[in-house]
Amino acid sequence: MGFKKYVIFSIILIIVVFGYVHSLELGDYNITILTYSLSLPVAVWIALPLALLALATYVHLLFYGTCSFFNSRGINKDHETMINFIKSNLLEKPATSKFKTKDFKNLYSILSQLKFNVTDDRFTSSDEELNKIVGNIQDIRDGKFVNDKSFKINETTPLANLNMLNKVNEQIDFAVDVLKKPENFSSNVVRQSFENVLKEKSMTTVKKLYKNIKLDKELATKLFEKDAANNEFGFTPDEIIKIVKDLDYKKDDYLALAKNYETILQPDQIISLFEKLSAELEEATAAYLHVLCEYEMIDKVREIISATPDNEYTAFKALLDLKEAGKYYNLEAISYK
Repeated sequence: MGFKKYVIFSIILIIVVFGYVHSLELGDYNITILTYSLSLPVAVWIALPLALLALATYVHLLFYGTCSFFNSRGINKDHETMINFIKSNLLEKPATSKFKTKDFKNLYSILSQLKFNVTDDRFTSSDEELNKIVGNIQDIRDGKFVNDKSFKINETTPLANLNMLNKVNEQIDFAVDVLKKPENFSSNVVRQSFENVLKEKSMTTVKKLYKNIKLDKELATKLFEKDAANNEFGFTPDEIIKIVKDLDYKKDDYLALAKNYETILQPDQIISLFEKLSAELEEATAAYLHVLCEYEMIDKVREIISATPDNEYTAFKALLDLKEAGKYYNLEAISYK
């Protein structure tokens, strides 16, 4: 029964009782307390306690009804706050949430110590915004670039970084733009952009962009492989020297570089290249000797290694001994270390 119906029926009951007692014509009844005397009809004396009880009941119902209203309102508000907290957690945004009810405060104290994760299954809830956020996160983790202005994520978060990587992988022209201003992007986005440009753009474009980034050995190797496969518009020997001088190349790295270019460059070009490198960088000498052996420039090899200690370049010295003895040798089977 609703409060309004309860009030109406209780008033009707009081009126009915009053009317019935009044119809009995019981007269008046006098009550004396100390010096004060009050005389009222019996019907009034009967109806008055009922009215007072009804009034007390109204106050009781109103009080607890009000308490229930504010409690329900607090729960609804806390529910909304909790949903917003979940959204912020998923978007990797810092959030300080305040709750009114004890149960939600306890729940928040637990959840605030956890990081929510989105599964591969499609997510559904009564909150459409939450559904959209989860759907966008799932798309990003599936490798899709999400370009949704309502999907606001902090640019410094791993989620935003992953979304940027997806954009780089989807849009090669954007990857080119990243390499034009790499200082505006994280290092892994710049790296992925460069690798994508190496795969999909011409050597002419690559030559315009590679100087904008800090090359390491791995990226330099991929760059040289790209150059070797597109040597018509590739690097000059001087450009190659300039690149490797900024890297901490070891003996094996220079050997790999020589093998990368030995079938692409003209003999005079690759010999000139490694002659210059070995003149400036001792670690490149073995690679230079390798190139000379490839082109059967034995006298030049002998000239270089003759001035070295007995324990240096022993593999090449052994090759010369085999050559002079008229024995077959396989350059690739020799260790240069």
